[in-house]
Amino acid sequence: MEELTASFQDIAGAITTLITSIAFSQVSVLGVDIEWAVVWLAVPMLFFTFYLGFVNVRCFPMSILIIKGHYADPNAPGEVSQFQALSTALAGTVGLGNIAGVAIAIGIGGPGAAFWMIVIAFFAMSLKFAEVMLAVKHRITLADGSVFGGPMYYLQAGLKEKNWPLLGKILGLSYAICAIPQMLVFTQVNQAYSQFSAVTNIDAPWTFGLVLALAVALVIVGGIRSIANLTSHIVPLMCVIYLLAAVTILILHADAIPNALVSILSGAFAPEGVVGGVIGVFVIGMRRAVYSTEAGTGISTMVHAAAKTREPVSQGLAATIEPFFDTMVVSSMTALVIVVTGAYQLEGVSDIQMTSAAFGSVIWWFPYILAICVLLFAFTTIISWFYYMSRVWAFLAGYSRLSMYTYRILFCVAVIPGAVLTVQQVIDFIDSLVVLVTIPNIIGLYILAPTIKRDLQDYRARMAAVKTTSNH
Repeated sequence: MEELTASFQDIAGAITTLITSIAFSQVSVLGVDIEWAVVWLAVPMLFFTFYLGFVNVRCFPMSILIIKGHYADPNAPGEVSQFQALSTALAGTVGLGNIAGVAIAIGIGGPGAAFWMIVIAFFAMSLKFAEVMLAVKHRITLADGSVFGGPMYYLQAGLKEKNWPLLGKILGLSYAICAIPQMLVFTQVNQAYSQFSAVTNIDAPWTFGLVLALAVALVIVGGIRSIANLTSHIVPLMCVIYLLAAVTILILHADAIPNALVSILSGAFAPEGVVGGVIGVFVIGMRRAVYSTEAGTGISTMVHAAAKTREPVSQGLAATIEPFFDTMVVSSMTALVIVVTGAYQLEGVSDIQMTSAAFGSVIWWFPYILAICVLLFAFTTIISWFYYMSRVWAFLAGYSRLSMYTYRILFCVAVIPGAVLTVQQVIDFIDSLVVLVTIPNIIGLYILAPTIKRDLQDYRARMAAVKTTSNH
């Protein structure tokens, strides 16, 4: 088994090196070498925030009302409620992206990396709105009522409306081809095993992966309704437990919070080398924030497309809560806990074990609770990604029962080896795949920007008119 593990790691390492060399080649900015992918992802976040008039701020109160069900239409087309769609999307981002991702960012770039994660998430809200709105606008519904949506659909349909059908087909197909390898949910499995192994001292990565794969198989048989029902219960509960523990630690370390904030800010703006250091820390924060929020990747739009609504803009606004909560709230809490407890200064700790050590320094038994939370977060994330990739698979291989049964088997098998890889291999591999899917998606979003802005303005005007009428 050890030889198998070593061989698998060697093969994965070679593939990862190849993909990373393509996805993270560098360009020069202000005389400093910076990965082109960071510029590529940062610019559309800024563009859509300004182009849409800070929709992430102006429409935030309306977004809250939408997820609370104030505008719900039970007879609207779709498969799940707007809140369930958001919960399922959050299941794919809240958890390991925030618990492990923040620790990894701080472990590599210091406390300052967490600051850039939060800043980037603010602008990511606008980009998330744009892609989710398009996903609902151009979704398709099959005869059995199942809904399919996502970049591969809205790139084709949206650009066809712009009289660029060939470009739409090319971008849609390119997106699907780049996205399908992400059915390899290595990060979730890897970090769940890391915490499980740490608290149990059990060293059995292949067995862990197999058991997790079997558990996933039991849930995915029920489809999106089963997945949405599970995530809408588990995700809020796990978030409450995690955040209560974080708040408890911050209260007990209240006197250390000011210094922690200083460390985070100084680390973000005044690391060694000034310009070079700032850009370096920003790059680290950017990579982890993109994975945490998924903004620009178009991945979570696939579940938002299934929301019961007649208003694409409405679900787009609901989706802005996703980056706000998963990164600006949960990640910032995690970062503060890690810094106030000094866990980031521990030797040889750079992934989820850093978060575990931070909580364990105050609540000795919390690493065991964290292990349970991580397992559940990983589990809900994996089944969310099962749904995402099922949409991509159907786009490429068809909607037949045989095709979808084949996909279920392949996905469950792909879960197994995640625990075997090293943390760095997983990070590089997944980050590279994330960058590749953004290329066709962001190109399409730029072209469709006028449509997005027009629909937003129309929706806000209609809602304002309804409000004015009701007041009279």
